[in-house]
Amino acid sequence: QVQLVESGGGLVQPGGSLRLSCAASGMIFSGYDMGWYRQAPGKQRDMVARITRGYIVYYAESVQGRFTISRDNAKNTVSLQMNSLKPEDTAVYYCNGASPSYNYWGQGTQVTVSS
Repeated sequence: QVQLVESGGGLVQPGGSLRLSCAASGMIFSGYDMGWYRQAPGKQRDMVARITRGYIVYYAESVQGRFTISRDNAKNTVSLQMNSLKPEDTAVYYCNGASPSYNYWGQGTQVTVSS
């Protein structure tokens, strides 16, 4: 059974930092492209950052230069370092694992940026 478990969300002031982590189990982690998506109330779920099996990274324009995605295939984890957070970054953040045949989601972790 595949599981993606996110952690590290919370409440932070504008300009602050958070680090999200996603622990994967039940899958051959190195065979998956991994990503972080987010969904704000009333909005669609959008890609924030992705890192491929070959360590190529992609970022949404809105987070470029502020967020950094990384993966550790030895620990089956993917992380998202978020700096210079803005109120518009407030959302539920979801971990995603994708291969040509499968697509998995975590349960999400809330990130709230507010003073």
